[in-house]
Amino acid sequence: MREDIREEMEKVPGFAERAACGAFARTLPDLKVMQVNVGTRCNLVCKHCHIEAGPARTERMPQSIMAACLDVFSRFSFETLDITGGAPELNPHLPWFIEEAGARGIHTIVRTNLAILCEKEKAHFPAFYARAGVELVASLPYYTEQDTDRQRGKGVFAASIDALKRLNNLGYGVSEDLPLHLVCNPGGAFLPPEQTRVTEEFKGHLWNEHGLSFHSLYTITNSPIGRFGDFLMRTGNMKGYLNRLVAAFNPATLENMMCRSQISVDWDGRIYDCDFNLALGLAADLPFTMQTLGQGTLSRRIVFGNHCYACTAGAGSSCGGATATAGSGV
Repeated sequence: MREDIREEMEKVPGFAERAACGAFARTLPDLKVMQVNVGTRCNLVCKHCHIEAGPARTERMPQSIMAACLDVFSRFSFETLDITGGAPELNPHLPWFIEEAGARGIHTIVRTNLAILCEKEKAHFPAFYARAGVELVASLPYYTEQDTDRQRGKGVFAASIDALKRLNNLGYGVSEDLPLHLVCNPGGAFLPPEQTRVTEEFKGHLWNEHGLSFHSLYTITNSPIGRFGDFLMRTGNMKGYLNRLVAAFNPATLENMMCRSQISVDWDGRIYDCDFNLALGLAADLPFTMQTLGQGTLSRRIVFGNHCYACTAGAGSSCGGATATAGSGV
């Protein structure tokens, strides 16, 4: 984390103390989700990306670590394998990972940026995903071209719409057997809109203007780190955004923080409490990696920081969207 961003974060009340996290400071006894970041290379350079993924990044998970993840998944009886990146499709071992997970009967989610599916060498992925029966979570910042392209790059909205049409034609977003969910992130220094309301807006606009359907919409609050943190500092919005997160702190979100029921695995096998801690290099309170876990336990004390306010503001935020009913700041 940039030193100037760290200094700004330290000016707000400490999250752990403010949240009085005693009852929620440790993970749940049974973890449900193993999120695996298979690499930071991406075809896009999104302005809000906390991982700071892009075409110039070279980190990617080798097949040996994917195999270790699957072994740990089975040993600890996780419920969901959640594959993310970067653009996961840019890791050449992704098909093997998905097929091996399927052979083990593992429910698998892939997080795609949609635009990657329109690149010629990746055009086979929609059909592959459908055959494998994976659940798709797709990024679409907004239902208008101007707002989406402003955040993700010129032409991304058109490519995303084309990818969604191809996915709908395969049954994604139409059949209950092929779940398709969208994710939207705010484009500026503000909290996302109420999830139920904006879901209806997305469904109406995408159907009426493009004939597209999807199952659910997840709203995610931008964490003040990575490229979004750089944007906040560059525009003089960091202080105001942090204060907005703190003021919107909602204790009702603590019980369902995603870090309580998951692990996040980086491309090199290191373990984190969540994808945001991964981006910051805040390793989980565990003395091993995926490769060296042995007979160890994944139960642990959660590593908190002031960026965690993003997950507990308003209705809360997680990789599965809102976590509670929006409440007033405390």
